[in-house]
Parts: sequence; structure tokens; C-alpha cells
Amino acid sequence: MVQLTDRIVRRLRELQLMHAARGILSTAPIAAQDDGVVLLSMIGTRVLLPYLLAVKSLHARLGRGRIVILDDGTLTPRDKAVLAHHCDRPPIIPIASVDTGPCQRGGTWERLLTILDLRRGAYVIQLDSDVVVLGRVDEVAEAVAAGRSFTLRGGPDSELLAPAEVAAFARAHMDGGAPHMQWVIEAAMENVRIAPRDRVRYVRGCSGFAGFAPSGEGRLLAEAFSAEAERLIGLRWREWGSEQVTSNFVIANEADPLILPYDRYLNYWQQDIPADAAIVHFLGTNRYHAGRYADAARQVIASLPRG
Repeated sequence: MVQLTDRIVRRLRELQLMHAARGILSTAPIAAQDDGVVLLSMIGTRVLLPYLLAVKSLHARLGRGRIVILDDGTLTPRDKAVLAHHCDRPPIIPIASVDTGPCQRGGTWERLLTILDLRRGAYVIQLDSDVVVLGRVDEVAEAVAAGRSFTLRGGPDSELLAPAEVAAFARAHMDGGAPHMQWVIEAAMENVRIAPRDRVRYVRGCSGFAGFAPSGEGRLLAEAFSAEAERLIGLRWREWGSEQVTSNFVIANEADPLILPYDRYLNYWQQDIPADAAIVHFLGTNRYHAGRYADAARQVIASLPRG
């Protein structure tokens, strides 16, 4: 009975969210700018409205960029017409067209590899559809202007660490039974053999919102790290989450990466949202808690100009 009640409540929250997000269709379209910044997301038909909420809220605050979309294979002709109108005719890349090379398919790897290809000629910001921009994003704007990569923290204690520190932290927090693959590879991080070995770093970030500064290196580091990770933990590396770990590794090993302050750039775990929050990532089932995501949607929609 409790499970049935929980399912009903969740379904009502889903409907509440989609009803609130529908208001984004009444806001003015984005006027894309070819200014060296790309806002990229991988989306499908189920997240069309939340995606428009995410990208319009970011573009309005950042004031820069053009849109590129990776289609997960489910976008309909109607969806693409909506995107053309609201996002200034963005290029839409079919996921099946992405060559993953030596890396795996699925698990959002096509998204990461597309970002690393695009960053050869642009600053690329990866934006999940469940991100809402509620306030000023000065830190992001400054990072883009300075050519610094950035990432959302996975939690308030996430910091740039040396491989031995990463491994010690992971071993201290792993479950005794069947730990998530991310803990397993992080526990093995001190054994990663990538030059220059003395300068390798890692951050337990969140790929839901991350910025990749222009670089001619492309996929090289990601491919090398993926090969090392599979050498260290075998087929477990093929599990969900390997793309996020690789995104974390790539950004941590940039020249001067920015780890966004968690008090204003945060993941929503059913906690209170600070009044001065810049970005909230409503990840997983937490997005249906207490109607907070729907409230954020209404707040953003009210702040955008009408279409």
C-alpha cells in the first residue's frame, strides 16, 4: 500500500512539473550568438520541455552562445520544429552518427566525445536537461572569458586531489558489499599510468553541468584514461557512470580548472535551496520532491521575456 501511494505521489509530481514547464513555450526564443561558446545537451522527446527550461535559463543569464543538440534517437519531427523555433535552428546531431572509436557506446559517451570534438574550435558547456539556472552565473561567465574549464561538484566536499588522495577517499567511503563502479575506479586511481604521472589530478565532479575550454587535444586524454580504467577494473568500466568519471578526469587535468562553489551551484538532494542559488541540478527522483523543481520552473519562466 505504501509503495502504491508513493507511485501515485510521484506521478502527480511528474504531472505538476510538466504542467509548470509547459509555460516555457510562451517565452521568447533564444537569439543564438556565434561567439565561440556552444551550449550542448543530449536530449530526447521525454525531456523536451525541461530542456528548454534549462537552456533558456542558462542562455538568459550567461548572455552568450549558440545551441547544439545531440538527439538520443527519440526526437520527433514535431520536437525538432519546436527546437528550431525556440533555439534559433540549432544543429541536431543523431546519436548513431557519433563515432566512439576505442571508447564504448552508450552511457552518454557519445555526448562526451562530441563535446571533446567540438572544443577544438569552441568553448563547450555541457548542460543536462534537469538543470535550472536561478541566479547570476558570474563564476561561469568569468571562467568562459578566461578560457578555464569548470565542473559542478559532486558534493560539498569535492576537491581537486592527487591520485593517492582519491584512492584513499574512495576506500574510506566504499560499501562493503557491491560498491558502485565509480567508487571502484576511484579506489584504483593511484594506479593510473598516464604521463605526466606526477601531475595527474582528479575531482569527484558532476557532468550534469561542466565547461570545456577550447583545446586542440580533442579526445586523446579521454581515450587514454578510458583504456587505463578498463585495464584496472575490467568489464566493470562498461557500467553506467564511466563517462562522468572520464569527464571529471579530463577537467581536473586542465591547466587551471574551476570547481564551482557548492553553496551556489548544487545538486538537489531534498535539502533547502539557498536564496542566492545560481544553479540547481534536480537529479534523479529527487526532482519530484516537494514540488521544488516545479517551483523553480515557474520562477524562471516568470523572469524570461514573453514570446
